[in-house]
Amino acid sequence: MSIPTLGTLKCVSALDRPDLLADPVAAALRSWPPATRISVAEIDPDLADTAALTEAYDLPLAASANCVVVSGKRAGEERIAACVVRADTRADVNNLVKRTLDVRKASFLPTDRAVEETGMEYGGITPVGLPAGWRVLVDATVLDIEVAVIGSGVRRSKLLLGGGDLADLPGVEVVEGLGI
Repeated sequence: MSIPTLGTLKCVSALDRPDLLADPVAAALRSWPPATRISVAEIDPDLADTAALTEAYDLPLAASANCVVVSGKRAGEERIAACVVRADTRADVNNLVKRTLDVRKASFLPTDRAVEETGMEYGGITPVGLPAGWRVLVDATVLDIEVAVIGSGVRRSKLLLGGGDLADLPGVEVVEGLGI
């Protein structure tokens, strides 16, 4: 089976390069059946942000998907979710995410907490390998991306996979209109 490639990224099987993955991502891939068709590309970590990445590696913006971590409280209980949206949109945190989590106010999880709790680097957080029990909200349009570029848990690489594979991740809820 061929691994996905895109733009000028030099891609190899993600299972063959665990050194390019955060530990929780590598562990999740080892037990996730679609992993055999996922690739990883080493990148300049200074180009990890979407705008710089798409320009430097000749990638269409619509092929990138971003993952942000949000939280809110209801009756003293914290509710955390990762939201995955196409890079040409932003997560509707103040409306749809807030309603989906059933919280009064949803906001981005502080960077230090997101990094600590995911075991991933800021700017590389990905829906693959998130903590058990976290909700993972994926915008329905992400599933239509033929070759999606997402984080690998570290800033020095990116994962490439079929957008539809994200629906098979543990905890995923496909949400219409999440990206606006």
